[in-house]
Amino acid sequence: MSRQPIGVAGGPGHAGQAGRAAGLLDGVRQWLAESGSDPTPARVAQALREQGRVLGDAEVLGAAEQLRSELVGTGPLEPLLADPRVTDVLVSAPDRVWVDRGGGLELTGVSFPDAAAVRRLAQRLAAVAGRRLDDARPWVDARLPDGTRLHAVLPPVAVGSTCLSLRVVRPRAFTLDELVAAGTVPPGGERVLRALLEARLSFLISGGTGSGKTTLLSALLGLVGPGQRIVLAEDSAELRPDHPHVVRLETRPANQEGAGLVTLEDLVRQALRMRPDRLVVGEVRGAEVVDLLAALNTGHEGGCGTVHANAAGDVPARLEALGTAAGLDRAALHSQLAAALSVVLHLVRDRDGRRRIAEVHVLEREASGLVVTVPALRWGADAFRYERGWQRLRELLGDGAL
Repeated sequence: MSRQPIGVAGGPGHAGQAGRAAGLLDGVRQWLAESGSDPTPARVAQALREQGRVLGDAEVLGAAEQLRSELVGTGPLEPLLADPRVTDVLVSAPDRVWVDRGGGLELTGVSFPDAAAVRRLAQRLAAVAGRRLDDARPWVDARLPDGTRLHAVLPPVAVGSTCLSLRVVRPRAFTLDELVAAGTVPPGGERVLRALLEARLSFLISGGTGSGKTTLLSALLGLVGPGQRIVLAEDSAELRPDHPHVVRLETRPANQEGAGLVTLEDLVRQALRMRPDRLVVGEVRGAEVVDLLAALNTGHEGGCGTVHANAAGDVPARLEALGTAAGLDRAALHSQLAAALSVVLHLVRDRDGRRRIAEVHVLEREASGLVVTVPALRWGADAFRYERGWQRLRELLGDGAL
């Protein structure tokens, strides 16, 4: 009579079986750690023999696969991360694992044995990313080797259980045609976006978390001419433009001695010395706004990036707040902004989880000297709708471009 592999649920006495399986795996795990062995089937079988357990081949292979997934992969999360539709995996408790497949958050049937298993996975992933995650430093924000963005918070800062967030970065950027097909760009809207790149206008993509800013920016950078050099400066390397000449720079936190910190501001300054045809800041979120605006005012045309904002009209105020915190006074910031930036593309995510370009604004300087945005295009199911700033946008793009 064949026995069930370790970890298979169902049938009478399942709770007791699960408990015995968990205890068995803990013993194997400890033996492997002490011996420094990899979780191969042979080593797992040896570990089981050391514990006085005699199991069938199916059980040994089941234990080996579960341990390999835990010690090398992402444990119970592996099938979710392998799904090409999944963009985010969020763990808020051992039995509360959520995913986003582009239509909003969905609760999955995936679970961990206990809170300790979530903590172990978070700490191992942090170690893979070269970061520390423990009681002394209870949170981490890092990038895994495959590009996946990792964020984790340990208890007691996270109440009850370790909170783990994984944002998947797909190896291939979407094309503009694919974004039109997905409904992110309305029919005919791709002509405006292509003209924006060809005219070398500087622009920002605004929107909330998960609205698709990075996805759209990657697609647009793929439209840049192959003879142009793109230099990316990012907190976490998420942009994947389909372009033959991309230089990627990424920030670095300080080490345990407090040395080695590399900020986004540092990267922008270094990027300017690398002969960029297009200077790109993955997300404008701090003092780097001063160097970026200065660069866009000194011959670096076509620069771009993303910024968090609730609406396109909020972007000047958002940049003003960042610039003021960096020591740039209000009047100087708006003077730089008026000359540096031309267009804001604003993305939203509707209640069904669909991402779309809700607004396209141009920037205008008022008599007071302050910069405001003026709506030029608004989302329409069959095409962009023209607004009062359309004529100005058309002039910037060039009448023959559309």
